[in-house]
Amino acid sequence: MLLYLGRTTYLCWGHLAQAVRSEDERLQFMRALQAIWSVHGRSVMAAFDLSPFPRICDLGGCSGALAKECVSLYPACHVTVFDIPEVVHTARKHFLSQEEERIGFREGDFFKDPLPDADLYILARVLHDWTDDKCSQLLARIGQACKPGGGILVVESLLDAEGRGPLTTQLYSLNMLVQTEGQERTLAQYQALLAPAGFRDVRCKRTGGIYDAILARK
Repeated sequence: MLLYLGRTTYLCWGHLAQAVRSEDERLQFMRALQAIWSVHGRSVMAAFDLSPFPRICDLGGCSGALAKECVSLYPACHVTVFDIPEVVHTARKHFLSQEEERIGFREGDFFKDPLPDADLYILARVLHDWTDDKCSQLLARIGQACKPGGGILVVESLLDAEGRGPLTTQLYSLNMLVQTEGQERTLAQYQALLAPAGFRDVRCKRTGGIYDAILARK
């Protein structure tokens, strides 16, 4: 597996910037993420009762796959998917039907642009892309936008307390090291990132799958 990652995956990801500029390549990438959440999305969205949060914002929500799971589970909620303009354009064109009135899209860069008002912000497979400093910047922006009583849901593949497993998550972390500036983290590491942004009462649910859920309140 390590040889494969080094000889194949690493070289492929070296062309990511060029690939996602093409709508066809971007569409393939978004379909891959859609497939991931078609398998794991319901378990992470059902890990906690999110019904107290009627307005939800999925930051970096891509095709809206998690948003669809959310509105299916919580009939009273409305989800805004916030992503860069190219992704939003592709999502509207290929992934969202007119019947899904409780899902909206908004274009923007979550490091720079104003975040949508929401009771709950979702970061699914986002923080593992970034260094601790970048994660802290993003979480601080969310903390400023989030009103008292609001929350944040972090969905990631969690390392165990010692950082020595699970094996799949360790391999993911190596993959993130060569793809991006990020890494997979332990629960304690996420707690350390969330606290300075004003988020407390951090709870974690292990889903039994690849991805776990962390819910924190402001």
